[in-house]
Amino acid sequence: MDMQGLRHNMFDAAEVRIHHVTAGTPPSNGGDDRTIVLLHGWPQTWWEWRHIIEPLHSDGWFVVTPDYRGAGGSSKPESGYDKHTMAGDIRALLHHLGVKKPITLVGHDLGMLVGYAYASLYPADVRRLVLMEAPIPGTEAYESSLATTRYSKNRLWHFHFHGAAGNEAETLIAGSELPYLRNFYVKLSANPDAISLSDAKRYVADYTAPGAMRAGLELFRAFEKDADDNRRVLSEKGKLTMPVLGLGGTASFFLPVAEKMLSEVAESVTVRPIEDSGHWIAEEQPETLLRRLREFIRETGGE
Repeated sequence: MDMQGLRHNMFDAAEVRIHHVTAGTPPSNGGDDRTIVLLHGWPQTWWEWRHIIEPLHSDGWFVVTPDYRGAGGSSKPESGYDKHTMAGDIRALLHHLGVKKPITLVGHDLGMLVGYAYASLYPADVRRLVLMEAPIPGTEAYESSLATTRYSKNRLWHFHFHGAAGNEAETLIAGSELPYLRNFYVKLSANPDAISLSDAKRYVADYTAPGAMRAGLELFRAFEKDADDNRRVLSEKGKLTMPVLGLGGTASFFLPVAEKMLSEVAESVTVRPIEDSGHWIAEEQPETLLRRLREFIRETGGE
């Protein structure tokens, strides 16, 4: 990818600065208002999407890859890590960029939860939604995923650890960020080399910045509020009506629960596998991910 073609910018919202990387000309500057937004997971940043930004731009998209609140180059406020607030950050950013037409929204891991919150709060703003590799708080699938107490057999054991009140998790992780975070990159992948040591060090540098690890863990601590918010909006507005694509790695946890979980919250759901991939789809199998995205876009009208 030609990294020289990317633009790094900062957007100041009411209480947070959002670092974002774009490919193409923003609609506010006369660019094409055909926008795809890519929301990264934890413990990652916009860098997660490095393999697919330029191909999507070559397809004619204005590509927006933010560091959400608390991650990467964005600021780390004390609060606001519930996914509804974070979705509001992304909407404010898109308004700043002049995006007016409905977007294609892609979310992975905790970015998937922000993407789902965005679509449920602002359904008219989303043309199509792609959700990858996370259980949605407030769904039956989420509750069943966390029900086991046998952490050694539960790939989501860290939800309990990170979500606990207090600062014990930060204290225990401090000084061991590289082995701790790299353990996730290696053990949750089908291809342990997909996130290289160099890439891991890049992520770790971001998550050892002042306040970054605390901010990252606050995303997990907000899950109870996220569950309440998701149940309330689902009750008030009903299921999502835009086309929804669920993508999961064949070596990960998501595919077996995706159809049932997404059908709890959306009317039009398609689930597709990403072969030979674990959790880190965009880095393990970027070409397959691109193919699935292009198929979904074509099947749902193209624009």
